[in-house]
Amino acid sequence: MIEDEDQARRFVAQRSDFKAMARLDRFAEALAEENRHQNLVSSASLEHIWQRHFADSAQLLDFVPLSEPEWIDLGSGAGFPGLVIACMRPEFNVTLVESRKKRIIWLENMVQSLGLVRARVVGSTLQSVSGFRADVISARAFAPLPKLIDLSARFSTSDTIWVLPKGQSAAQEWQELPRRLQQMFHVKQSQTDASAGILVGSGKAEIRS
Repeated sequence: MIEDEDQARRFVAQRSDFKAMARLDRFAEALAEENRHQNLVSSASLEHIWQRHFADSAQLLDFVPLSEPEWIDLGSGAGFPGLVIACMRPEFNVTLVESRKKRIIWLENMVQSLGLVRARVVGSTLQSVSGFRADVISARAFAPLPKLIDLSARFSTSDTIWVLPKGQSAAQEWQELPRRLQQMFHVKQSQTDASAGILVGSGKAEIRS
């Protein structure tokens, strides 16, 4: 279990190269500055940014054994986990979906300033995003699980990997799924919070009728 900033930074470094770590350092500096103008994350969490945000996002890579996936991140907000993934794996095609105007501008500026040429920001509601086949679907604090699955099902295929950090509610949200969806997902322990879980799944989700 990651318990402090030094451990979190080492955790991310083990999954990154020098250039990725430099991008994340610039990301952290920019986030602290932007947070003075809009509430992207809680001010208290900035003191633990590597544990609370960077390592928390980076751990999702452990469930994605793909070389160059098409990755969609729902409700990217301040950039977690999608922008962190793009920083660490610039060869991935990462689509960041965000509907709030100020956060869209923030994400677009960060993608450009960090030189993430294979990341793109789609500034709209998820319902308005043109469908495409996603190899990976991620979301953190986006929506309750049934709604999240319904909204994103059209991006999934039989090979899609779902990585959904759900905090303390992970097990409960899994239990409340219909049985057919329970069989798609399992709960994995978060490495950054002993009380948090990640719902990891694979396959094509069926939209509720």
